This record gives sequence, structure tokens and C-alpha cells, in this order.
Amino acid sequence: MRRAAMLLAMGMGLACLAGCAQSGAAAPGAPCTVVSPEGASFAEALAAREVRRYVYLATGRLPALAEGAARPPDGGDLIVVASKGRPLLGAVAAEGALKAAIDALPAEGYLLKSTGRPGRRVLLVAGGDAAGTLYGAYRLAERLGVRFYLHGDVVPDGRAALDLAGFDEQAKPLFATRGIQPFHDFPEGPDWWSTDDYLAIVSQLAKMRMNFLGLHTYPEGGPNAEPTVWIGLDDEIGEGGAVRASYPSSYQNTLRGNWGYQAKKTGDFAFGGSQLFDRDAYGADVMADLCPQPATPEAQNELFGRTGAMLDAAFRHARRLGVRTCVGTETPLAVPAAVRERLKAAGKDAKDPAVVQALYAGVFQRIAKTYPLDYYWMWTPEGWTWGDVSKEQIEATLADLRAAVAAAKQVGAPFTLATCGWVLGPQNDRALFDQTLPKDMPMSCINRQVGKSPVEPGFQNVKGRPTWAIPWLEDDPNLLQPQLWAGRMRKDAQDALRYGCTGLLGIHWRTRVLGPNVAALARAAWDQAGWAALPAGPGAPDQAEGPAGQDNTAAFPSNQITGADDPALYQTVRYNVSAYHLRVPNGTRTVTLKFCEPHYGEAGKRVFGVRLQGKAVIETLDIFAKVGKNKALDYTFKNVEVTDGWLHVQFVYQVEMPCIAALVVEGPGFAKKINCGGPAYKDYAADWKATTPDFGPNPRYAAVGDFYRDWAASEFGPEVGDDAARIFERIDGRLPEPSGWIDGPGGLGPDPAPWDKAREAYAFAEAFAALRPRVRGAGNLERFDYWMHQFRYMAATAHLRCTWAEFNKAMDQVKAEKDAEKKKELARTVALPLRKQLVERVGEAYGLLLATVSNSGEMGTVANWEQHIFPGLLDSPGKALAEALGEALPADALPPKDYAGPTRVFVPTVRTAVASGETLHLKAIVLAARPPSRAVLRWRPMGEGEFRDVPLAHLARGVWTAEVKPDGDLEYYVEVAPEDGEAVRWPATAPARGQTVVVTPAGD
Repeated sequence: MRRAAMLLAMGMGLACLAGCAQSGAAAPGAPCTVVSPEGASFAEALAAREVRRYVYLATGRLPALAEGAARPPDGGDLIVVASKGRPLLGAVAAEGALKAAIDALPAEGYLLKSTGRPGRRVLLVAGGDAAGTLYGAYRLAERLGVRFYLHGDVVPDGRAALDLAGFDEQAKPLFATRGIQPFHDFPEGPDWWSTDDYLAIVSQLAKMRMNFLGLHTYPEGGPNAEPTVWIGLDDEIGEGGAVRASYPSSYQNTLRGNWGYQAKKTGDFAFGGSQLFDRDAYGADVMADLCPQPATPEAQNELFGRTGAMLDAAFRHARRLGVRTCVGTETPLAVPAAVRERLKAAGKDAKDPAVVQALYAGVFQRIAKTYPLDYYWMWTPEGWTWGDVSKEQIEATLADLRAAVAAAKQVGAPFTLATCGWVLGPQNDRALFDQTLPKDMPMSCINRQVGKSPVEPGFQNVKGRPTWAIPWLEDDPNLLQPQLWAGRMRKDAQDALRYGCTGLLGIHWRTRVLGPNVAALARAAWDQAGWAALPAGPGAPDQAEGPAGQDNTAAFPSNQITGADDPALYQTVRYNVSAYHLRVPNGTRTVTLKFCEPHYGEAGKRVFGVRLQGKAVIETLDIFAKVGKNKALDYTFKNVEVTDGWLHVQFVYQVEMPCIAALVVEGPGFAKKINCGGPAYKDYAADWKATTPDFGPNPRYAAVGDFYRDWAASEFGPEVGDDAARIFERIDGRLPEPSGWIDGPGGLGPDPAPWDKAREAYAFAEAFAALRPRVRGAGNLERFDYWMHQFRYMAATAHLRCTWAEFNKAMDQVKAEKDAEKKKELARTVALPLRKQLVERVGEAYGLLLATVSNSGEMGTVANWEQHIFPGLLDSPGKALAEALGEALPADALPPKDYAGPTRVFVPTVRTAVASGETLHLKAIVLAARPPSRAVLRWRPMGEGEFRDVPLAHLARGVWTAEVKPDGDLEYYVEVAPEDGEAVRWPATAPARGQTVVVTPAGD
């Protein structure tokens, strides 16, 4: 590793780290140096530079950097950054307990330790391997107050001071595999990621001490083939992984209509939303000029080539940071029509097991030639979540998996196969694949019911192989709105550890709005001490009594129940329930469970098991198959022992959602009866309500008070941190959901409730906004405003739904009127004013949304509104109203095209590291009522000299670009001057603190 004498930059404020020189020796008056070892790996060298950067950011003072040192420099305080086994560490910790602690560090473990002698302080950042050293560096940054998320770093506004004494921390992960599973198919997620987005997010994974990135690939017809994985035979692969033949594929773009989206040019977006986009056909960079999908064979091949190059850059960067990568396809393998035709022309049948194996061999060989990969996973059929699975389907999947295993062995695939999917395995035996697949293959699955179900209990039955639990960081039905699930992430992490899982991953689309969820999951993969045994929710008892799962209850008062002495008990149910935890005195009890199938009319639609006190008492229960619909079914279990004051009734998900009508626990001198899903009835108590804002405990969520106190203090500053934390703690897992799956993700529908009543659920938004006058610091204020606008956007969305219902009611009157003149009069006097109100309400919500847009995922939310929601909310109803009026709608009844908010600027993709010799390509987006008079990038070498100006080049609409090719670490900010008013800057803390970028060393 070359020895460098460059001045890197960091921004926090260690009193002892001021004014150090760029050479190995500290400058006079500033005896402080960051030291990396001779022969340092990429990760070790980066770790030293990152320590230097974050010390600078936190303190405003720049340490010296001594790279490639065999021994510590003479004189001055030191921060020594190295992996165990390096002579540099031995020179500082040559013997005794400290040397033993370093030698005992496991892979990915780290140690932060203060040492030295009088007059010379030394802080050791030591790792069990290169990745552990990097994790130690980022943990040091956290100790300085920095926090890391997928969307970027949060550096507190205040300057910190660091005494190098007092560090004594050692850690190793609870899970060997920790990371994310960004899901393709919607514009809010990786469908719109560029190479720079992947590089930025991979860098953030390492900062959060995560080490995995996995991608799913939808097949043709589901709804369309995606270019993440190419399918074909080995003779169709050219040099470097280029393909000679392929098939139509695409990522989501604004000219492609599926998932409830209609094709729409971005230039037609309303309320100034068009300014976010530089072209009408918008999508990922790999889709540029290929939207809605490539039409010619040459263009189809080109898209696979572009995607392969993007993943190659991302995965190579990941490998250098110790982040493992994974791609895969669904099983059984869906063979695209064009591939089937080529096979047929060659006399081959795509259903022939030998041909399937040959296709897998082609897939694997192309990957090996295109990008580095650690895992290839095959996803079990999505339909296995919702319905029964036949023996033929199971055998087809097993045969497909066997073909993949044989193909990987045949070609010597340089990666490990794995399974994933919507379920771990078929409902009759979730651990079935464990009995047939090689033990080196990890098994994984996402939580069912879009994450509302807990971690799959079947993991505990999988032995002797890696297992990865994948909770949902958000769900797609409510993709339009914030989702705060930190408590659920903690609970899922807790369950995954309890079931013996070796991996913890999170499925998601968006990034910034998931900051709390991502942070909670990442931290729970390293440490669960302190909060795991705490109650969930404000004012909760030592343990929450009641149901676990969602607050899903249903009443069927008109159902005629048979087979019951008291039919009313069976007319209400709780469904999607994972357990009931009941306070019961110790002793021997009799438990009666009362079931009824009130909904489904055929067998196989709802199947589940039951456990009492952890013991299986019903292996497989299909209520309809047992007794039919609307018929009581009771099970009584005697001699159930209670030894700790708690009775646990657990429901094991197999097909769809478990449900129960009532339960009874009896014993000498004791009886507890619950009318599940219903009110108090006779001697049966009412069921619990689990997720209303006023309700404290929820067994589906772990405690989050400590988490939000830390999170809010770093986001918004100490002046409002505690008060903000209490609000977030109260609404975590309990936010209202104004959107849902309506012909696609994050849909909206009218709400017949009056707004005066509906607004009560959004009182938290104004309670949070009331804290704003106390926020201090530009960065704290920008982050506060982000969440304030998000919450007000939720309320505005709910408000427009109420107005929408009023408008629909008026249009029903118009449509029902037979007289043409009266119809026109009703349209003019009743429907048109409500239409104008509706447009105004939409404008309020859209404006608040634009105030939060800061990355491609949030730009995708804008596309959702325009392509998915507007057709049913504004477009079709507007045409119907114009027809009833007999004339075009007036201007104030149509959404305006122009932006009317305050001028703002943001950088949607934030790179914090570039490779040596790489050009930093910067895109800035300006939202403004009129074009700015001046737009400039200002940069300088990190921590030194004057800022230099690089004019931003106007690409199109509100999109501007610039390039910088740094010789060393730098810092920059973007400044935009409107025609009138003050200049606006990104980041908000500029020029006092800009965005920093380190230049990583060459090599792997």
C-alpha cells in the first residue's frame, strides 16, 4: 500500500486534534495523528481516512495522517487504526491483557481502547479482520455523535470535543449476516437507482456495520422480466458477460404502465413536480433511451449489458468493504418466451430437466463473467403465501432446486446457492428444504403478510445451516406514507435471534423516511441488551398482556352459526393473530379454544397450528375442512401447567391468517374468558385493542423509548430531543394509514368520514410542529422540517380523502339527475365547488410532499401520485365533470403545472467516497418558481484553503450537474441564488460544514 501525504478532512472538533500537518509527524502545537499500518488492506486504509474525516466533521479540526506505518510516529497523541496481527498494533500493545484482547478479536469484531503513557494519549481502533477495523472506525464516529443511515450521515450541529482517554469498548455481531434486501418493481426503490446510488448505499451499509445486499428478480409475466439476472444458454454469452441474445426486460419507468401505474410523461406532472426530472421518459440510468422497454434484440442485449456493468461496479465496491452480494430468480425458473422459442428452434424443451439445468448453467456462467457475487438465491413461489400448495408444486420446486445445485457444481459457480421467498417452505412443512438441500445453502424468507406477521417460527426447525430472517422495513400497501416500525424491527430481531437465525436482513424500497427502522434493525443485529426485556410502549406493565399480531378484528352479526350453545361468541373473531399472552395464576389449568370459519367457503384457504406453553397441541388446523363455514369448533386441553404466572397461546401461520373466536382458561378458583375480536359479552371480557394511539403495550413491538431518545437528540438537537422522542415513541407502530393497496402500492381512496372526526388521528403532526421554535442549528432544523412536512403531508392526504368522498357524493347526484339542464346546474353549483376544493387539498398534500423530496425514492413517490393516484382522483372525475358541465373545467378546477413553494436545492445521490482517479459526478435539483440567477458548486480540499467555484451546468428543468476530479479528500456545497431573496444551500449546514468526500486508495 502506497504511503500518502495528503490532507484529508473531517468535521467535528477534538480539542487535541487542531491544525495537524499532512505528514506523518504532527505539526507543532497540534500533536495528533491518525496512523494506518504498513501493508494496509483497502478497508484498513479507508478506516484510517474515515476516522480522520469524522473527527474533522465532529470537531472542526483536522488530524494528521500517517499511512503505511510499521511503528507509531514519535511524539504526539495518536489514533492507531489496524487489524490484529499488524506489527503496528504490536508496537503499541506488545503484551499483557490488551494484547490478549486484540488477539482474541473474532472476524468483524472490533475494539476501541485508550492507552498510552503520561503525556502521550493513544486510542486504538483494532479489528479482528479488515471489516472489523472498518466497523471500529465507524463506531468511533458514532461515539463522536455521528449517526449513519442508508440515505446518508447525520452529524450534529454542535461541535464535539474528544478526550482520547476513557475508551474501552469491544463488540462482535449477534448475526453473521446483516443487511438489506432492496426490492425492485416500484419507482420508490432500486428500479430508479443509478450506479452512484448503489455505490453510496453500499458505503452506508458498512458504516452501519451491515454486510449484505440482496436483490430479487421478477420474471416475465410477473409482471415483467427485470434485467437484474439474464436467463439463457452458455453459447449465448460473449466476452466479459455480454449477451448475444436475450429478451424484453425493463425496470419501472414513467412510460411503463403496470402495478396500477399509467404511462405519463414527467413533463405533464403537476404542481412543479416536473422540475424534478430531466427527461419525459424517466427511470434508472440504465433505462435511458430504452423506455418503456427495449424494442429490438440489440437494445434488449444493451440493457442487460448496462445493468451488468452497474452491478459490477456496485458489487466490486461491496466486496472491498466486506459487504456480501446476492441476486436470484424465482423457482421454478420462469423461462422467457423468447428463450423458449430459441430452445424450440434448437429442438429443446424448456420443461426438460436437462434443459433447465443447462439454463441455470448459463445464468451462473454469465454472472461469473459479469460481476463478483457471493450468493445466488432462488425464491419460493409467491402464491405459497396465500393458498394451499399441492404435492406437484412442491415436487416441481424441489426438482428446480436440484437442477440449480447440479448446474452450480457443473460450472464451478464462484458463489453459494441459497433459498429465499415469501415463505420458508410449503405450509405442511416450512423446514422441508432443509431435509433435501446441501447444508452450505442458506435458507431465508421474508415475513408474511407484508411484515405484519412475526418472523417465521419454522426457522427454529432448520438445523446445521445458515438461516436469514427478513423482516419488512416497510410495506408496499402504505408505500405513499411514513411507516415507523422501530419497535417491530427490534421484536423481529429478538425473535430471529431466539430462533437461532444467523442472518438478519430488511426488505424495503425507500431509504430516508425509513431512517428509524433501518437504524433499529442494524443496531439490533449487534446488541439487544437493555431493551429486549423492557415493556413495549409508554406506561406499559412489566409484560404486555393480550394479543400479539395486528389489531385485526371482524364481526359477522348476520352469520348463522351452527353447532354452538351460544352462537354470538362465534360472530366475532380476531385474525392475523400470532399469540395471546395471558396473566394466569400458577397451577394446572384447562384451556378451551373456540374457532369458527366466518369468511372462506372452501378448504385450504386458512390453515394454521396452535401451541400452548410452547408445546404443539394442534399441528394443522383447517377449520373449513374440519366442520365447514359458520360452524363452531371447540378444542379443550386439560392439565396445562402455568409456572411463571403466564399462559401463552401461540398460533403458527401456515396458509393465510390464523383466527380465533373466543378462549377460556379455567382452574380451581380461577376463570378468564375472552370474546376474541369482540366486546364484553355475558361473562366473557372484551378483547384488547392493540394499535390505537392511546394504547400502550403491543406484544408485536419491543420497547423503543431509549432508541428514540438517542435518535431524536441526534436528528433535532438536545433542545427538543426528549420531547420529540416521546412523540415518536408514542406513534411508533401506531401511525394511521391513509393509503393502502388499491390497484397497486400506496393507493388512495375516498374517506366518507367527516374531516373534523378523521383529523383526530393526526394530532401528533401539530404536536410535533409545535416544537419547531425551540430547534437550534441549520442541520437540526432541516431534519426537523423533513419530519414535520412528512407528518403534515399525511394529514393533508387524509383531508383530501374526505373531500374526495364529498365530491363523489356530489357527482353521484349529478349522474342520477335525468334532466339535462338540472344535471348541468347541479354540476356547476354542487360538484364544481367541491372539485375546486379537492384540487386545493391535493395541492396542499403535493406541496408538502415536494418539501420532503431529497432522493430518487421520494421522486418515485411523486411518480406514484401522478401515474397511480391522479387517474382515479383527478383525471377521470375531471373528464366526467366537464362532460356534465358541457364545457372545459375552469383553471382553478385543474391542477396547476407550476411550482409555487419556496426555492430549495438538494443532491439526490450523496457519495461520501470516490476511488482514486475517479471523477465525482454531481447532480443537483432545484425547485423554484423561477430559474435561479446563479447556481454554483463550491469546493476545496477538505479542511484547508478557500472554496473554489464550479458553475453548475443546466441539464433540463430543475436539474443541474457538475464534475470534480479531486486529487485528495474534499468538501463541497451547492449554492443557488434566486432572482430575489437569499441564496439557498445544500447541505443546510453550509458553508460552516459542507459535504465531505474521501478518496479511497486504489486496489482491492
